[in-house]
Amino acid sequence: MSMNRSDAEQFGRAIARSLHDHWVVFLIEGIILVILGAAAILVPPLATLSVAIFLGWLFLIGGIVGLIATFRMRNAPGFWWSLFSDLLGIVAGVVLIGWPASGAVSLTLVVIVFFAFEGVATIMFALEHKRELSGRWGWMLVSGLVDLFFAGIIFAGLPVSAAWAIGLLVGINMVFGGVALIMMALHARANAPDPVMPAR
Repeated sequence: MSMNRSDAEQFGRAIARSLHDHWVVFLIEGIILVILGAAAILVPPLATLSVAIFLGWLFLIGGIVGLIATFRMRNAPGFWWSLFSDLLGIVAGVVLIGWPASGAVSLTLVVIVFFAFEGVATIMFALEHKRELSGRWGWMLVSGLVDLFFAGIIFAGLPVSAAWAIGLLVGINMVFGGVALIMMALHARANAPDPVMPAR
């Protein structure tokens, strides 16, 4: 069931009204993202190691919890596959925590793929909502293009770029995402939409 033009306009006004009413939340989120992103850009190797260690703890804890659950249900089908999976998670966690730099190349590839997909999604988001969401939709478009650009640059520089790539990519993405949110928040604050008319 498709919306007619009147419903679409009313929906657009409702979105604009919501943005106007909550612009402070978007502004605060944008500022925090910019600060965290700047910190990651200033010290990218530290950010890269932090991501590796964080993922290592996730793998280790997940593997231990899974191992306990597997042994509690050792008579269930697929015991050996589950045991193998849990032990693999524990080993991966120990390696990433103990030697975070060794996992940098693999993590960099994963992050490149993530940012490439996020860049495409952000561009599509900006183009689809350029009228309904905000007059500053161009910032979202730029954010998506920057994601794609840096994903390509880092991929071309592997494996040397693995030492700093994750921290730099995360930092740049956070800064541009934060700036986009700040600009959209300020635009929403300055432009109060027409009130939403009740449906007849």
